[in-house]
Amino acid sequence: MKLNHFVVLGCVSLILAACGGSGGSSGSNQTASATSDSASGSVKVLKVGTDASFAPFESMNEKQEIYGFDIDLLNEMAKVGGFKLEFKHTPWDGIFASLNNRDVDIVASAVTITDERKNTMDFTDSYYKITQVVMVSPNKDVKTVEDLTKLTRVGVVAGQTGDFAAQKIFGATSNQIARFDSLPLLIKEVENSGLDAAISDSAVIAHHIKNNAGKGFTMVSIPDFEEENYGFAVRKGDTETLNLLNQSLKTVRENGTYAEIEKKYFAQ
Repeated sequence: MKLNHFVVLGCVSLILAACGGSGGSSGSNQTASATSDSASGSVKVLKVGTDASFAPFESMNEKQEIYGFDIDLLNEMAKVGGFKLEFKHTPWDGIFASLNNRDVDIVASAVTITDERKNTMDFTDSYYKITQVVMVSPNKDVKTVEDLTKLTRVGVVAGQTGDFAAQKIFGATSNQIARFDSLPLLIKEVENSGLDAAISDSAVIAHHIKNNAGKGFTMVSIPDFEEENYGFAVRKGDTETLNLLNQSLKTVRENGTYAEIEKKYFAQ
């Protein structure tokens, strides 16, 4: 998860986690197919931690299968790279610890590449770009940062870049910021009128608004929120996995597979 001009958008297909597929092609216990290593006869298996609550990048269906843009992209990367993947739903508040503790080898959870995070982990090349946006309740009028500062409660997911963006506007300890453990909880609170607005990734908010068009929510883009790049995170110094992922990502971009997956999840 994923810093963060004022244009009001009623319906978008993107947020830092936008349009998602309705069916899961990759379950939490599923692995992507891979070819054997000709030298050792074995296949490299990489464990992937993902917080499956950030549609359309990663979600979980009724069968507890994990699916989404990140999942499909990694599975295609595994096919061309000759490795296997095991996906594990990992709550955001412990996802980076699971990487450092070697419980997982990759964090794939719409993670924004930041200088601070690069101190403790390595990132692949960027695979998606977003910005932070504001999801505004139907009865609120927000068009500028100044309008935003006049709201009573603005929600964010704790530790995500929307949280950092809010801190820059309100101050790190401001009572105007309400923090939640996951995006679904944050969105629900906005819908229940417990919040005036929420700050999160553009693709994700756009995805929610698109699929809830009749509820009157709008998405506001703010110039102060900078463009962000998503990357897959690996342990610091794990150059073997990093190089494997970067080469595989490059291949799926060049062979057209990336564009097909992007169209599936983010088509207007």
